[in-house]
Amino acid sequence: QVQLVESEGGLVQPGGSLRLSCAASGSITPIYGMGWYRQAPGKQRELVADVSGTGSINYADSVKGRFTIFRDNSKYTVYLQMNSLKPEDTAVYYCAADRGTMLSSTPDYWGQGTQVTVSS
Repeated sequence: QVQLVESEGGLVQPGGSLRLSCAASGSITPIYGMGWYRQAPGKQRELVADVSGTGSINYADSVKGRFTIFRDNSKYTVYLQMNSLKPEDTAVYYCAADRGTMLSSTPDYWGQGTQVTVSS
């Protein structure tokens, strides 16, 4: 079993920055695909960014150029650096992990979710 523990989100002004982290524990290996989903009120959960066990990275078009995902395999941790935040980035952000090298649309494991609110 794998447990994913996310850092706290928070309230950020438009144009601001925030970094989320997600620490994995349990039976996880560096080959696992990991990433971040988000869900805004009244909307479906969507993939924000993911990084495969081999280091391939994928971003949603809406966050390209603003968000950066990276992982530290020595700490089994994945990070999401969010810059130039917009009100439409407001959502609950979920860390996710898969036993395969790629993060699928139905990840095996989920974090508890953390609220990110972008507002002045």
